[in-house]
Amino acid sequence: MKTREIELSKLDKILANYKGQEGVLISMLHEVQTEFGWVPPQAVEAIADALKIFPSQVYSVATFCSFLSTKPLGRNVIRICKSLPCFLKNCQTITESMEKEIGIKPGETTPDGRFSFQLTNCIGACDKAPAMMINNDVHVDLTPEKISRILPAYK
Repeated sequence: MKTREIELSKLDKILANYKGQEGVLISMLHEVQTEFGWVPPQAVEAIADALKIFPSQVYSVATFCSFLSTKPLGRNVIRICKSLPCFLKNCQTITESMEKEIGIKPGETTPDGRFSFQLTNCIGACDKAPAMMINNDVHVDLTPEKISRILPAYK
């Protein structure tokens, strides 16, 4: 119960930061994601109430944006870019290598909660494709060997 109260007080603080502002839905969702690691249902409801919009509108934005999640994620979120430049530089090979390294497929989380694995569109590193992000760290010019060297840094 105490954990829930702490989360709600954190959520209330986030909502207070945006009081009276317009056009802040994505910023609010991003801040909630940063604070909790995902956008929980109670946050969707609270944001909708604060912005005087329908919860379905909040949920639609939260599920549309690939860097937001409406389900809990692992401690480390791996996002492999699948946009055209990365695709042309064999991001499929990188995706397959990652699957072998961590034992899960895109859209899954490891049983120990260490990693969540996602495919995403453009992370802004097109000139150094193929690329991926782990949390907020960008890794470029990827090879299967590089992946084996990068992952141990993420506990």
